[in-house]
Amino acid sequence: MANERLRDAIMKSGKTPAMIAGDLQVDAKTVERWITKGRTPYQRHRARIAALLGASENYLWPDALSEDRKTLASQSEVVTMYPRRTSVPPALWLDLLDRAERFIGVLAYAGLFLPEQDPAMIETLRRKAEAGAEVVILLGYPDSPAVALRGADEGIGDAMAAKVRNVLSFYQQLRGVPNIKVMFHDTTLYNSIYWYDDQMLVNTHAFGFPAAHAPVMHLRQLSGGTLFDTYSQSFDRVRSRSASVWMDEERDTVTVWHG
Repeated sequence: MANERLRDAIMKSGKTPAMIAGDLQVDAKTVERWITKGRTPYQRHRARIAALLGASENYLWPDALSEDRKTLASQSEVVTMYPRRTSVPPALWLDLLDRAERFIGVLAYAGLFLPEQDPAMIETLRRKAEAGAEVVILLGYPDSPAVALRGADEGIGDAMAAKVRNVLSFYQQLRGVPNIKVMFHDTTLYNSIYWYDDQMLVNTHAFGFPAAHAPVMHLRQLSGGTLFDTYSQSFDRVRSRSASVWMDEERDTVTVWHG
C-alpha cells in the first residue's frame, strides 16, 4: 500500500523524491519504493526524512515505532510544567514568538493577556507574516454558548465575551495583512494552545478556575513523539470549523460571524 502521507509531505515541502534521495545519499528508486509500495525506511533514514520534511516520524510511519518508544519520546516532548499560567516567565512567551519563523497559532477564547503583556506583539506578528510565516488566531465567538458557559464556570459571567471583544481591538490592526487569519470558533476548549513552530505552550483548563490559574505544559516536538501531534491536531480540528472574523474585506465593514 502506498504511503500517501509521505507522498503528500514531500510534495508540500517543495522537494522531489530524487532530492530526498540526494539528501539521504540513497538510490532514487529506494525513495520511490518508500512512497509507492509503502516500504518502511531504516530508523536513521526515518528520522532524517522527518527532519527534512518538517513532519513527525510517527505521522509518516505510524506503525513503525513500538509503543514503548512512542511513550518515551512523548514524555521527552515535555520540556517543563508550570503550575499556573502566571508562573510562565514572560520572557518565554517573547522568546518563542521571536524565534518562530514558519507558524504561529493561538487557540483560546480570548488570550487577552498576550497583547497586554507584550505591547510589541501585534507588530511582531505583522513582521513575521510579511517574512512568510503563517499566523492563525482562533478566538471564541463572543455570543456563543461555549463562551457564555466558560464565563459562568470562571464566575465572571459576560466578562469572558467582553475579553474577546477587547482583544479584537488589538487584532483589528492586522486586518488584511497577508498570511494572517483571525477567526471565530464556537467549540468547547479543554486547553488553550499557543503554537510556535515546533514548540507549544498548552494551558490546561480546570473547572472553576480561570485559565491564568491552571497548569501550562511547555512542549517541544520530537520525531517519534505523539503528545505534540495530539495538540496540533486538536488545533487543526478547531480551525477547520472556524470562520473569519471579518467576512467582508471589500466593503471594509466588520461582519460578525454567526456560528
